[in-house]
Amino acid sequence: MTDNLQLTALVDACHWIGAKGWAPATGGNMSVREDANRCWLSESGKDKGSLTPANFLLVDIDTNIAPSGRKPSAETGLHTLIYRLFPEANAVLHVHTVNATVLSRIEKSALLNLHGYEMQKSLSGQTSHLDTVPVALFDNDQDIDALARRIADTDPVNLKYGFLLRGHGLTCWGRSVAEARRHLEGLEFLFDCEMRLRLLERE
Repeated sequence: MTDNLQLTALVDACHWIGAKGWAPATGGNMSVREDANRCWLSESGKDKGSLTPANFLLVDIDTNIAPSGRKPSAETGLHTLIYRLFPEANAVLHVHTVNATVLSRIEKSALLNLHGYEMQKSLSGQTSHLDTVPVALFDNDQDIDALARRIADTDPVNLKYGFLLRGHGLTCWGRSVAEARRHLEGLEFLFDCEMRLRLLERE
């Protein structure tokens, strides 16, 4: 169950994300699990760099409904999907970084395979640069329910840390806000490396 410390940690993570410019123009959305049936999700249309606990809405994980009647994020269905697919997930971060957005467009396959980077070990369970970390890619869709169904049909092995939406950004998660934040920072570093490597290989 989420306590005030976890919600405070999520607000702090949002401010950190905002300061890095990873959720520009009120983009992005973040959540933390309350219990098996509910999560706290950022309210739609708010600048992520200035969120307070009051800007998070309690949402039912099965129905995507906020009992308060306020409007949660447009991507509510993706957050609740992750909580349903992965009972161990307790925090979800969705950002619009340049690296994630561009890389999701130039990678043509359904998987981005990260290999050979020491920083792969920033991801929980990764112990060697020799392993391959797959990150699933999906075509963006304004129909969130349809998108959620496509994600749900994907091999969970390829959704261990997060996924990319083409031209949209990264969604990642963890067993705590701290772990989700570490996964975000680690993946963003790896995406940056991958972008630079591909540019150098074209020269």
